[in-house]
Amino acid sequence: MSAEDRIRRLRELKYQATLGGGEARIQRQHAQGKLTARERLDLLLDKGSFVELDRFVTNRCNDFGMEQQKVLGDGVVTGYGTIDRRLVYVYSQDFTVFGGSLSETHAAKICKIMDLAMKNGAPVIGLNDSGGARIQEGVVSLGGYADIFLRNTLASGVIPQISLIMGPCAGGAVYSPAITDFIVMVKDSSYLFVTGPEVVKTVTHEDVSFEVLGGALTHASTSGVAAFAADGEEDAFFLTRELLSFLPSNNLEDPPIVRDEDDPLRMDEDLDTFIPEEPNKPYDMREIIRRVVDCNDFFEVMENFASNILIGYARLDGRVVGIVANQPAVLAGVLDINASVKAARFVRFCDAFNIPILTFVDVPGFLPGTAQEHGGIIRHGAKLLFAYAEATVPKLTVITRKAYGGAYDVMSSKHLRGDINLAWPSAEIAVMGPDGAVNIIFRREISAAANPEEERARLVSEYREKFANPYVAASRGYVDAVIEPRETRPRLINALEMLQNKRDANPPKKHGNIPL
Repeated sequence: MSAEDRIRRLRELKYQATLGGGEARIQRQHAQGKLTARERLDLLLDKGSFVELDRFVTNRCNDFGMEQQKVLGDGVVTGYGTIDRRLVYVYSQDFTVFGGSLSETHAAKICKIMDLAMKNGAPVIGLNDSGGARIQEGVVSLGGYADIFLRNTLASGVIPQISLIMGPCAGGAVYSPAITDFIVMVKDSSYLFVTGPEVVKTVTHEDVSFEVLGGALTHASTSGVAAFAADGEEDAFFLTRELLSFLPSNNLEDPPIVRDEDDPLRMDEDLDTFIPEEPNKPYDMREIIRRVVDCNDFFEVMENFASNILIGYARLDGRVVGIVANQPAVLAGVLDINASVKAARFVRFCDAFNIPILTFVDVPGFLPGTAQEHGGIIRHGAKLLFAYAEATVPKLTVITRKAYGGAYDVMSSKHLRGDINLAWPSAEIAVMGPDGAVNIIFRREISAAANPEEERARLVSEYREKFANPYVAASRGYVDAVIEPRETRPRLINALEMLQNKRDANPPKKHGNIPL
């Protein structure tokens, strides 16, 4: 065979690999409004940057006629490329090949690029579109999943891991995405569930659709499994690229600094009157965040789950911060089970990847009730407490209004090694609100008064004047400064600059035992 023939043979095989399961199956994928595995990578990565590995791998199964069905690539496209010129490793499951099912060699390809990512300190992005384990291979395919799970676990906290769910993802296939840091789903076309609707109906007699059981909106708003529910595949890629712009490539790097025209000394006078005069009147904490950060740009994560707390990324004079904020517009900003778990995992991610944590506090306490107590609010609330306490990155806190009871402690207080804790003049830092406190402290005095309601109102006013302010905490050093709200942006930027070389450490240990 001549050199030209060998080159021609190579090109034929490379072209054959690009066809996956064949033209008919590709057309079927397009008819469902879905892109192919390779088309997805072309949109996700910088143009022309993708380098494929293991293009010629085929399955090793010789049972059930599989030896006659050798498809190049074996149902997954793997390799590396760049996003905004930064290295990332990727795998994209090909539903046109055996329904994207995972085989021994399919899993080995994914493991190879995960190993490379760990060695080279770069993120891994998985595009999942799979029917699950390849049944014809039996336990070998299950072993392949476990090999991936192990690498997901070892990579956790070392490199960012992002899972895009582009189609069905069932059974054991759901647990790799679950271990990764962020899950992006696509509305109306991607599904995550341990058991599908038919099994559910057989076992529990529930009649449920794919969408209700495990669709993007279900996992983004009800279960909290998905961080994002994209409007389409292209939107999913846009969200992923935007998310990566805030993250370092690994745990030994700092997030990228991106400065713009926003003045670091800019003040917003409207913040001075932003907090309502009535202590129980709601307001939107997002508006405060946007007025403080660079260019009003707040990249929110898990927007539709546990909306009483906000998490996401922003920049202050170009430096990335992870933001956690109570949301008074939803359940008065109270902490409950879902809010605690949502914020705790975010805080731990930020701490693992050297992202300073900025906390905005307006919290009346933990949500009362039997549903919360029986659901384990003590254990789940302790997760957030644990996360803040163990975090060693710079921690900045701004108390805008209420900081009551144990929730004051939990929300990045000075006692949990908060570095700079600021308060607005409207801050109320106390064990509980004036009404509840007076009812307990002065119960006898009120009942004995000639006019109990008038006496109660007087005592509430007196208590509010004495304790419902930031100055008692400031006198103890629990608050570093009480500032004019308009000063918030420059004060936070100054604090970040001061803390950029912060060093802190936890006692030597294998790991803590977070109350899971």
